[in-house]
Amino acid sequence: MNIESHQSDHSLGEPFLSARSARARAAILKVLDDLGEPAGALKISEMVSGMGIPLQARSVRFHLLKMDQEGLTHTVGKHEGRAITADGKKELVRLSVLHKVGFIGSRMDELAYRMTFNVKSMAGTVVSNVAIINQSDLSRSIYYMKPVFSAGLSMGNRIAVAPYGGKLCDTAAPRGKTIISTICSVTVNGVFLKAGIPVASRFVGLVEMKNGSPMRFLELIQYQGASIDPHKLFIMANMTKVSQYATEGSGIIGVSFREFPSVAADEAKRLVTAMRDANLGGVLAMGRPNCPLLDIPVSEGRTGLITIDGLNPIAALHEAGIPFELTPLAGLENISAYVPFEDITPMGRRGALLE
Repeated sequence: MNIESHQSDHSLGEPFLSARSARARAAILKVLDDLGEPAGALKISEMVSGMGIPLQARSVRFHLLKMDQEGLTHTVGKHEGRAITADGKKELVRLSVLHKVGFIGSRMDELAYRMTFNVKSMAGTVVSNVAIINQSDLSRSIYYMKPVFSAGLSMGNRIAVAPYGGKLCDTAAPRGKTIISTICSVTVNGVFLKAGIPVASRFVGLVEMKNGSPMRFLELIQYQGASIDPHKLFIMANMTKVSQYATEGSGIIGVSFREFPSVAADEAKRLVTAMRDANLGGVLAMGRPNCPLLDIPVSEGRTGLITIDGLNPIAALHEAGIPFELTPLAGLENISAYVPFEDITPMGRRGALLE
């Protein structure tokens, strides 16, 4: 886990960067490279935020100053902004490689550690996913997501929506777009961690469901060393059948497989119950100590836990042919930004109203 200090932000010229600084630099360089023309800090900040990487203009200016000194960017005129250099293009390739190796696992650990959500008070931040859709697709999206929430195929029953001018996870909604945010299952890791129970995220996978019950894993990918969120890969590869399960009771849904120390089993059950009572239930199954769960073996002294993927509602959009830009593990958002899905009423397929 990489917990970045303030001091680490001032050591960007060193050979080794914090994961967060490397991610920010790579994003800035990518924006400049994609634009092919100079850009100012404000424009870069907006574009980077659209990529799901919250970075304010002043932070962009700080990184640009350092990269100017390193010859990765240079100033063009007085008001045109910065442009990427040939060395900057080489650095972008290097940072992209560093950023990808094991990024998903470290990102999960970082967010689980930083989140502040308290089940008893129902206050604090949770780990969030972000999808950006066309404003014109909002009501249709609500229409297709509602059965998924009703079937319990999400982290609880809550969703956050931000139209143009709004912001979620420090990501601003672009003109003509709307942000939809679901609660990520990594929130379970954070709740357990706050209670003193370490959770190891082992696999992400697809589970076949029949008559409302999990039958078997169809696909499994290890989190260790993953560079792209496997849930997103499954969705974009048309491998889910979330809507089918929501309407027929059988289908294919996204889940994660986790382990925790068996000595904490009683406390784990209490936490799962508390989250469910708070309408944040996201646990599909909990195993017995030292016993396989859905045919997946666990380590000695450990207990298996299968959590429902918070991206399942977004998978339903893809299945319906609704376009979106998806950023799993987008960041932290206050639980107060989320409302019960039942409070969002679709007006047929043409409009949507937040009650």
